[in-house]
Amino acid sequence: MGWATMLWAVVYAVFGLACVWSGAPLFHHGDVPGSSALGWAVVAVGALAALSCGAVARYGPRPALRTLLWAVCGLAGLAAFSLLMDVITLMFGQKVDSWVSAANHALAAAGVLLLAATARSGTGASVATPVEASSAAPRPVQLAAGAGTAAFLPYVVMKLVWASGGTFAGMSSEEMSALSERNGASGIWLTLESWGLDGTALLAALGVFLLWGLVRPWGLVFPRWTLFLRDRRVPRWLPLTPALMGAATLAPYGVFGIGYSALATAGVVTMRRGDFHSPADALLVTWIGMAAFAVYGLALTVAARSYWIRSSRPMDERQH
Repeated sequence: MGWATMLWAVVYAVFGLACVWSGAPLFHHGDVPGSSALGWAVVAVGALAALSCGAVARYGPRPALRTLLWAVCGLAGLAAFSLLMDVITLMFGQKVDSWVSAANHALAAAGVLLLAATARSGTGASVATPVEASSAAPRPVQLAAGAGTAAFLPYVVMKLVWASGGTFAGMSSEEMSALSERNGASGIWLTLESWGLDGTALLAALGVFLLWGLVRPWGLVFPRWTLFLRDRRVPRWLPLTPALMGAATLAPYGVFGIGYSALATAGVVTMRRGDFHSPADALLVTWIGMAAFAVYGLALTVAARSYWIRSSRPMDERQH
C-alpha cells in the first residue's frame, strides 16, 4: 500500500505542476476561478506525501510518521472538497464548472483513501475477532443514523412542495422552475421537476438508504432481496466510497453553514436574499438546508467509521 501511495503522491505533484505551468486554475469559488498559483499547494501536498511514504518505507510506520500521514490526509481531504457536487452534477447530465478542478477533486479523494490506509498499515486493526454476518452497529451509532434521517425530512418536504406546484418561503413552483432553467439545469433535472419530483429529494432518499446500509446487517452481507448476490459479503468500497465522499463534503459544509445562519439570525452578519424575495425567506431556507446537511453529514461520518471497523473484521463463513 505504501508504494501505491507513493505513486499517487508523485502523480498528484506532477498534476499540480502541470496546472501551474499551463495556468489552469485548480480551485473555483462557484463560477469564479481562483489563481493558478494555488496549484503550488497541490504540488506541496504531493511532495509531502511522497516524502512521508519514503520515510515510512525506510524507517517503518513510526508514530511521528503516522501523524504526518494523517496530516497530509487531511490536506488532501480539503482539496477533495466538493467532489460529491461534481458527481451529482454529472449524474443529472449537467456540466461541471471545470474539468481540471473536478480531476483535482477526484485525485485528492483517491489520495485520502491511500494515505489513510498507509497510516493505518501495521497497526493490527485488521486482525480482530470474527464478526457475525448479522452484526449491526452499536445502538448509539444507529441513533445517530436516526437523527441523520430525521434531519432530512424538513428539507425533502420543502423540495417536494416546490416540485408539486406549491409555494414555500415566498417562492412559487413556477419561480423555482424558472430559476433552475436560468441556472443551466439539465433536461433530466427539468423533466423530473415536470413529473413532480425533485432531484435533490431523490438524492436525499439515496443518502438515507446509504446511511442505514452502513449500520444495519444488510450493509455487510447482501440480503435475500438482492437475488443472485444474496448471502455474499458486500465489498467494503461499495458503501464506503460514497459515504466518505458525502461525509467529507456535507459535514463541514453544513456545520459552517449553520454557523453563518446563526450569525445572520443574531444580526451579526447580513443574509443576502439571493433569488428569494426577502432575506428572511433566504434565511429560513438556509437553516433547513444547512441543518439537514450538518446532521446528516455528521451521522454519515459516525456510521462510516463504525462500518469501516466492523467490515475490516473477517466474516464467520459459517453464518452464510
